[in-house]
Amino acid sequence: MGVEIERKFLLADDSWRAGVARSERIAQGYLVGVRALQSGDAQASVRVRRAGERAWLNIKSATLGIERAEFEYLIPVDDAMQMLATLCDGVLEKIRHYVTVDNVLFEIDEFLGDNQGLVVAEVELPSVDSPFPRPSWLGREVSAQLRYYNVNLIEHPYSRWSDAEREGVDAAC
Repeated sequence: MGVEIERKFLLADDSWRAGVARSERIAQGYLVGVRALQSGDAQASVRVRRAGERAWLNIKSATLGIERAEFEYLIPVDDAMQMLATLCDGVLEKIRHYVTVDNVLFEIDEFLGDNQGLVVAEVELPSVDSPFPRPSWLGREVSAQLRYYNVNLIEHPYSRWSDAEREGVDAAC
């Protein structure tokens, strides 16, 4: 079984931009999304993602927290484009920036469209208790807050968040 151990953070400032090694535009949508998860009709999200000339189908367990079951498979780009256009309730777009600090990769997602203004850093770890660097630009951890999960951002985009949600009050998404 595949396991993803990932922590999510807001950004304290833009100083991370100086460390960007590369960036890529990503489009993703969900074949099984937040409505099925919220109703209990699904135990996993199923995502289609395209980045450049590559595409994947991703299945991730619907558990809250930093450790979740995850399976990912390469698929033809043309298939991904057709699925995004016809089978998904919406498409989330973002620019992913890759920043390495002390040999640890941070993926910083700068969201576009209805989620513009939201920037989240993610770090994947080999174990739940693995240490990792805490650069000055790394802000508050939001790993346990559902509204920051990509699957939720299509249904409840950042542009519609309340002031309380934007300030970090743990409200439902």
